[in-house]
Amino acid sequence: MSEAAVRGLRRGAILAGVLAVAMGGGWLMLREERGEASDPAAGYAAAVGGPFTLTDTKGRRFGTGQLRGKPFAIFFGFTRCPDVCPTTLSRLARLRAKLGADGDRINVVFVSVDPESDTPEEIGRYLTLFDTPIIGLTGTPGELAAVQRAYAVYAERVPLEGGGYTNDHTATVFLMGGGGEFVSTVYGDGDS
Repeated sequence: MSEAAVRGLRRGAILAGVLAVAMGGGWLMLREERGEASDPAAGYAAAVGGPFTLTDTKGRRFGTGQLRGKPFAIFFGFTRCPDVCPTTLSRLARLRAKLGADGDRINVVFVSVDPESDTPEEIGRYLTLFDTPIIGLTGTPGELAAVQRAYAVYAERVPLEGGGYTNDHTATVFLMGGGGEFVSTVYGDGDS
């Protein structure tokens, strides 16, 4: 490639960069004029969570209104999960224990991603393994898909060789405020 062609490509790349910055700046100014959030994190925080109604371990309907007034940590998994789910729930249980009496000031919520196998009763038995109060929830495939979308959770059934299946899923704990607003995340593979 000739030196003139390289200079032309550089000029084109610089011009494209300048245009992208100018357009991005104009877009941000327009959003500010409209009163829209210019902080991407604020947009993400506003998009995470939302109201839902599922079924608890006693077979009763349970909605986000029952979580109001108390911060909660919500985790999506399944009872036959070999490692991430029990490890994450154990860490949340240890965290509550470390907090002592203050541990009762936060709810821990486990939402199944496997409605086929995770009945309310099965989830109830599973959660007794963690020796801390955990709200276990399941629902119809449609209800669970809607909650997963609301929390930007990935979950997919994966067939196993020789039959059966497992579930790939997001291993994030979402920390929510007492009003149901997103506060932060904690990843299931971190230390506590």
